[in-house]
Amino acid sequence: MKTSELQNLNKIIEQDTALVWLRRDLRLQDNAALYHALKDNKSVLCLFIFDSNILDKLDDKSDKRVAFIHQSLTRIQEELATLGSSLIVLHGDPIEIYQQINPSLVYANHDYEPYALERDAAVKEILEGKGIAFKTFKDQVIFEKDEVLKDDGKPYTIFTPYSRKWKAKLNAFYLKSYPTEKYFSRFKKIKALPLLTLSQIGFQETETSFPERTIKQSIIEKYDVQRNFPAIAGTTKLSVHLRFGTVSIRKLAQVAKKKNEVWLNELIWRDFYHMILWHFPQVVDKAFKPAYDNIPWRKDAEQFALWCEGKTGYPIVDAGMRELNNTGFMHNRVRMIVASFLTKHLLIDWRWGEAYFAKKLLDFDLAANNGGWQWAASSGCDAAPYFRVFNPALQTEKFDPDLTYIKKWVPELGTKEYPKPIVEHSFARERVLKTYKEALAE
Repeated sequence: MKTSELQNLNKIIEQDTALVWLRRDLRLQDNAALYHALKDNKSVLCLFIFDSNILDKLDDKSDKRVAFIHQSLTRIQEELATLGSSLIVLHGDPIEIYQQINPSLVYANHDYEPYALERDAAVKEILEGKGIAFKTFKDQVIFEKDEVLKDDGKPYTIFTPYSRKWKAKLNAFYLKSYPTEKYFSRFKKIKALPLLTLSQIGFQETETSFPERTIKQSIIEKYDVQRNFPAIAGTTKLSVHLRFGTVSIRKLAQVAKKKNEVWLNELIWRDFYHMILWHFPQVVDKAFKPAYDNIPWRKDAEQFALWCEGKTGYPIVDAGMRELNNTGFMHNRVRMIVASFLTKHLLIDWRWGEAYFAKKLLDFDLAANNGGWQWAASSGCDAAPYFRVFNPALQTEKFDPDLTYIKKWVPELGTKEYPKPIVEHSFARERVLKTYKEALAE
């Protein structure tokens, strides 16, 4: 921050204003931290920081997620302008920014990823050193940390008993929305501040059209029978909105509880993986089951590149990868197929695939992405057994029998332009079973 920007910001805050630091909660409605800030203070402003520690690691300067965040901030700014207030948007290292500003209090919602925990601890220390309280709240999950544990007080590592305890604990209290609107008059009245443009933070516009923020109940009602067919609009595509908190998890759980238990289970899986990351942070770069770190992965950069590009010669795999590369989205069933193919058919480290998804997925979430990849590689908690190897041909017969999805993304299928398979299925299956069995025996 430039000295002039700092002076202007501190003048706006004037030590009588509480800040709500938005991160993964880009909405004004049903927001836990915002509710508590508005209820307990007479002057509140919302702050968003484009974190340079995160942005500087993004190679693609047309990253769709940055554009999504910017679009979401624009919407919040428009809402605040109608209330006579404004959003503050900064770019830089949050720790350096908090060293220079002096609000009366700072409110935020919990984030469970290792970097976020380290960052928040440093910010809290800085603020408390200046006599400023840093208050944080649960918002992006229904149950967090130690709220759903086994009877012996240990964390669950198997989903089914966790989900049973989760559902038994659930009641109206946990689903209740935070009525932030009751206190909107407490937003500080200031002239709307100009938002930073994408170019000002080193990024470019993208032509991506993002999934709607609408909760489509008709899709949720049929989710259990349609969710596995990628050619059907059978999933809500709300995952990017959940990731960045443009919709409330409580609102979604309210709908799920009424409409479809299978869809509710998807929300529970999300809580489950966040709980796993909290209790077992080593999963970020190590197998949840330590024995699986003995697997001698093939470091085949050429085959990995073909997988990334959607040129493996396996149509369902290639369709999924091309959908991902073009849209930032991939159907959940197809995610399992392509992840199984990389780890089992090609015997390439799940961490390579996880990192590629982290670059490309609009809805990238460390806990869920890590959990999904370790599930596919059989190295995670409650994972598919190592001898389960998805057969892409059978998966196609079951879930895209008319090749509708495949032909959309692989139009050259059946022509000379389409590549031959880079590995034969039976050979790959025998190889991975032998490799896993020997590695685990050690």
